[in-house]
Amino acid sequence: MARRVKFGGILDPIRFWYYYNPDGADWGNIVWAHSTSLDLVNWTPHPPAISPSQHGGDINGCWSGSTTILLDGKPVILYTGVDSQNRQVQVLAMPKNISDPLLIEWVKSPLNPLMAPTTMNKINASSFRDPTTAWLGPDGRWRVIIGSKINRRGLAILYTSKDFVHWIKSQHPLHFAENSGMWECPDFFPVSTDSQSGVDTSMVGLGIKDVLKLSLDETKHDYYTIGTYNRDKDIYIPDKGSVDNDSGLRYDYGKFYASKTFYDSVKQLRILWGWINESLPQPEYVKQGWSGVQAIPRRIWLDKSRKQLVQWPISEIEMLRTNQADVEISFEVLEIEKAEIIDPSWTNPQLLSSLNQNTDKTTYGAFVEVDPTHEQLSLRSLRLISPTIMEIH
Repeated sequence: MARRVKFGGILDPIRFWYYYNPDGADWGNIVWAHSTSLDLVNWTPHPPAISPSQHGGDINGCWSGSTTILLDGKPVILYTGVDSQNRQVQVLAMPKNISDPLLIEWVKSPLNPLMAPTTMNKINASSFRDPTTAWLGPDGRWRVIIGSKINRRGLAILYTSKDFVHWIKSQHPLHFAENSGMWECPDFFPVSTDSQSGVDTSMVGLGIKDVLKLSLDETKHDYYTIGTYNRDKDIYIPDKGSVDNDSGLRYDYGKFYASKTFYDSVKQLRILWGWINESLPQPEYVKQGWSGVQAIPRRIWLDKSRKQLVQWPISEIEMLRTNQADVEISFEVLEIEKAEIIDPSWTNPQLLSSLNQNTDKTTYGAFVEVDPTHEQLSLRSLRLISPTIMEIH
């Protein structure tokens, strides 16, 4: 989760909070790590911003969430905690010192948890997580959605609030879909139909379409639909032909999950972050000491067809390109019989990819638009043989 919070200058840092286990590469002991950057390329780490409390709504874990900038310019974090009853609940945190441009320290609301499953609201206590960035409606109320499910019906539960502290569950979800399973890390945001510029999360009206992204727990991939947010009824309506399941549009056809966008108001761009989850088996990534990485940030916008999103690495990535340097080294071995024999087979690409039975491999297909006036259709198929190698036919 990233956010640029304005403190009066164009060089205000971007703050990035993310899952981190300080004790190893395995899942567990999760804290919210914190890093800052001026360019989304070079990062400075800071102490963890949020850790589980000794008591309260996140005693058994602090999970995903989002930042929102309130009307007074103050940033707040709404995230999922796991309470003493192992229920998934929603917890609020605020900066301890709002004048600190790095926002190092955060404090939790004494009113936590702000949203919780009860017998009255019939929310699934084990499937109620990952609140989005909130948006402001024309009635002055904040709105936020939280991923959930009822059996295999995935849904985005909608809450509203006047003060960002006292929340009321809507009588209906923002959207739902049958046979899609748990909706993790939902993301709901507007895109412009007229330009590649990003727009604020609360933007509605003419020249705007809306995107609902879902991370499907059953497939561990991110899917999205493009549609329209009906602000009078507080429902999201996907465009005709959109698919609300694992056959729908995807951000990425490789490893890419639990993604999140934010609006950079300085550059007026919608920026996409995503987690490249680990492909190696557990013993191997534990041995290497790390698991998973963050993908290169991408800016996204609506295609001219208005049927899908376009994405491209942020321009700052270009600064990583440097001039090539070729270096020749010569040396002499005085006693050849003492030279160490090196077996180069460990660098064999096939052994590292298609012949490695432990890597995650699959085959992908796609729908294409065909011009009926052409007599010939050329088809190029791709087969992923490892997370880094692809065959093209």
